[in-house]
Amino acid sequence: MSDNVVALGTLSIGSKESLSAALASGGCSSSTSATGCGSKEKPEDMDPATWAKVKDHPCYSEEAHHYFARMHVSVAPACNIQCNYCNRKYDCSNESRPGVVSERLTPVEAARKVIAVANEVPQLSVLGIAGPGDSAYDWLKTKETFRLVTEQIPDIKLCLSSNGLALPDHLDELVEMNVDHVTITINMIDPEVGA
Repeated sequence: MSDNVVALGTLSIGSKESLSAALASGGCSSSTSATGCGSKEKPEDMDPATWAKVKDHPCYSEEAHHYFARMHVSVAPACNIQCNYCNRKYDCSNESRPGVVSERLTPVEAARKVIAVANEVPQLSVLGIAGPGDSAYDWLKTKETFRLVTEQIPDIKLCLSSNGLALPDHLDELVEMNVDHVTITINMIDPEVGA
């Protein structure tokens, strides 16, 4: 299982001053910037195993974004915290990010919807489960949705987004289910809380 777990030991807790310095030196900021955020690595700079996992994923590869489609469904409304960016009030064509929905689905409804979309959009290659709610905290609904979809579309990539607090309880199942990508949102005001 060690090949499937990312070590978080290299993360460190910084101060507000170090964050300000990083932002001032061209790091990521909340305003629009020409340089953008995230890794600046090119495919040839990446470990081949990492590139193999992201090259066909529309969320992580600019090239794949033009050829493959993804779909997010909200099936896990329960949560162990309430982040401000999860919005249960509306859907909007300008707000098509995970965490913003007006329709929470049951696992059966979600599977039916994903299969219907896959029949119309053959480029659909990724199913993500994201908020509102936490996919790892409301695990039974997440797991059932993945099971129902992969019975009909066995080659779809599975992804989930979580605040990470309940992920350790489900690592073995995530690996067993071949979940390709897990996005962990880390939110805090106080660095001690982040630690």
